[in-house]
Amino acid sequence: MSQTINLALDGLSCGHCVKRVKEALEQRADVQQAEVTLNAAQVTGDASAEELIATVEQAGYSASRQEGSRPKPEPLTESETTPEALTADHSQLPAQADAAAENYQLLIDGMSCASCVSRVEKALAQVEGVQQARVNLAERSALVIGSPQPEALVAAVVNAGYGAEVIGDENERREKQQLSAQQAMRRFSWQSALALALGVPLMIYGLFGDNMMLTASNRSGWLAVGILTLLVMIVAGGHFYRSAWRSLRNGSATMDTLVALGTLAAWLYSISVNLWPDFFPTAARHLYYEASAMIIGLINLGHALEQRARQRSSRALERLLDLTPASARIVTEQGERSVPLSEVQLGMTLRLVAGDRVPVDGTISEGEAWIDESMLTGEPVPQNRSQGETIHAGTLVQDGSILFQASAIGKNTTLSRIIQLVRQAQSSKPAIGQLADRISSVFVPAVVLIALFSAAVWYFFGPQPSLVYMLVIATTVLIIACPCALGLATPMSIIAGVGRAAEFGVLVRDADALQRASELDTLVFDKTGTLTKGAPQVTQIVAFNDFSETQVLRWAAALEQGSNHPLAKAIRDRAGETAVLPVSVQLRTLRGLGLSAMLEGKSMLLGNAALLAQQQIEADQATALANEQAALGATPVFLAVDGKLAGLLTIRDPLREESVGALQRLHGLGYRLIMLTGDNEITAKAIAREAGLDQVIAGVLPDGKAQAIVQLQQAGHKVAMIGDGINDAPALAQADVGIAMGGGSDVAIETAAITLMRHDLHSVVDALAIAKATLRNMKQNLLGAFVYNSLGIPIAAGVLWPLTGTLLSPVIAGAAMALSSITVVSNANRLLRYQPPKA
Repeated sequence: MSQTINLALDGLSCGHCVKRVKEALEQRADVQQAEVTLNAAQVTGDASAEELIATVEQAGYSASRQEGSRPKPEPLTESETTPEALTADHSQLPAQADAAAENYQLLIDGMSCASCVSRVEKALAQVEGVQQARVNLAERSALVIGSPQPEALVAAVVNAGYGAEVIGDENERREKQQLSAQQAMRRFSWQSALALALGVPLMIYGLFGDNMMLTASNRSGWLAVGILTLLVMIVAGGHFYRSAWRSLRNGSATMDTLVALGTLAAWLYSISVNLWPDFFPTAARHLYYEASAMIIGLINLGHALEQRARQRSSRALERLLDLTPASARIVTEQGERSVPLSEVQLGMTLRLVAGDRVPVDGTISEGEAWIDESMLTGEPVPQNRSQGETIHAGTLVQDGSILFQASAIGKNTTLSRIIQLVRQAQSSKPAIGQLADRISSVFVPAVVLIALFSAAVWYFFGPQPSLVYMLVIATTVLIIACPCALGLATPMSIIAGVGRAAEFGVLVRDADALQRASELDTLVFDKTGTLTKGAPQVTQIVAFNDFSETQVLRWAAALEQGSNHPLAKAIRDRAGETAVLPVSVQLRTLRGLGLSAMLEGKSMLLGNAALLAQQQIEADQATALANEQAALGATPVFLAVDGKLAGLLTIRDPLREESVGALQRLHGLGYRLIMLTGDNEITAKAIAREAGLDQVIAGVLPDGKAQAIVQLQQAGHKVAMIGDGINDAPALAQADVGIAMGGGSDVAIETAAITLMRHDLHSVVDALAIAKATLRNMKQNLLGAFVYNSLGIPIAAGVLWPLTGTLLSPVIAGAAMALSSITVVSNANRLLRYQPPKA
């Protein structure tokens, strides 16, 4: 029997979240209908509450049943999905949406590969109050969203076998992460030097004949070397063995498990030969002390180099953090004084002079300045800002002096919200990265089984001495397998790609958005405010019958003084704010035609051609020009004075200066370009011809825009909607990728999948190019890691022996393992220098 179940939802923050939950619920065969808002859902069907809650959780959100009857939740309205309604501090979200949900950052100690990431994520996800947990192997950090107890998060990680520390803010995270990285680099460096100081001489000595064979004469000498090797293994490689032991106690296995097994196997075999040589055939009395020392030395060296490369990958975010000054100059009745940034309060008046960084967001109350806003928008040209305009934290005063009032401080500034969004995106995982996680979860146990199987094959079927070959094969297989490279492949690319995008003024919600953006083939643009300037302008004035253009403009502006119509504003703007305009009398609005009035003793009409035809005023001399302008998308406005045609004004919403060039770049990249607008078809087609678009869908209301996107998707296209986020909210939410054009404090940094800080269509090209480059880099890393293991493990197992008669040395395997991680990190860092293609 069909029933209606009410659910309380948690973790939804925008229209895209609502769409995702609604689709997940409606895809169930036992659900007839699902109405979803940001904080509630009403589901009709045969599914139980537990099944529905499980479905919501699988979609990445939290849900609980609401007992008792509740009114049917209203669908998410267009106003609720605008950028203004969903700002980053969530202060305008309904109270039921769990206002207590916060972001917690943790530094994680002891992770060595992707299997560690999976284990830590599972441990954090099980903590009460956690909505989502993202663990980043590249940064050894975790981002937790929800309302858990911080102590519970630390306890969960510790119980999983790792160390954790909750970080209060970004500056604290950076300081501790940098300190930890420097300490780790120094530790890995001296540990590597110590191990190689023993391993390299032993390896060189072993290259000459059978110098690594145990004989009666050198037994005591090699025993001393074995004890020395054990000490080096403990001092330089103790972290491998401690990590492996912790993993074993927690029922898991990591990269450190493989290193520990391989080096211990080589040392135990060697020391056994050393102590009890009679138990081994003469040909099997080979010693591998140098292998244990060299492997530990090379892998530590790889970690040190990898650590240095990883620090470079976060430099984009670090540059954002460096933009906030440590202090601010406040103005009080007692005078001016410098105070720490933490003491600045809302409403305080602050002074800025040339060379100052803006400390907090605010509104200018006095003065004028040229401000470099490139950190926000990517636009290198300084902008003039004066009284009443908004300025943002992190921007730079290049010239001038101003007073401003603080309107947003701390984590509520635009810069802080950008930093938080970048951190969230860098910690997220795309769908392609989940493949690596699934493989990593079984990778280490699989490698151990392969090593045991290979060793058994060589022991029973290999040449003599079988014990030696068995040991070499098992050790080499264990050492060459590198889940670390597999685990770093995705997060390193995401960190570098998201950071590079931020430098171009492109804010990415999460890694999934990058992956979806890289797969697009169709781009749909709103017209007004996106392709065009969004503000109609008078583009031409023509006077007739001995009247002057000055008279025509002055009289038209005077007639439109009291109107709020966009065309009226365009005429007044052309006349200028300082123009002295006469006052009209007997003003009448003629619906659908225009208006009439008496002005300076003259009878005047201002309107369309139909108005002049109704009043039987001859306008043949202007008709051809009016029709020509209308075909170009302009609106012709006629002025008649005392029964005579006086002038023609053509008004249009012009294309943005960069639109044609940006669209040409997109065409060059192979995208299909469509305009989706509520404007009339003639105007829309005229703009489309000028801009160079492939298709026009005109006369569409906001709800119809979303349906137009659906039709394109049903035709098999991957669609992005590019709009200003106001009337386009339903279409932005429906598209595979919603791209919101933004600017300054009005930017929709919490609404669309991708937000452009600069209101410039070239940013669309940059965003899509960076998305493709990031996914390409991610695939290169994953392919490299897979190919490395696919080829390395069989070679280590001895598949080339029948062809070449040689085996891979465990030492070479250790070097290859270290090199694989360094290669992945270095390849990801290429994104930091990526430049989107120009026209």
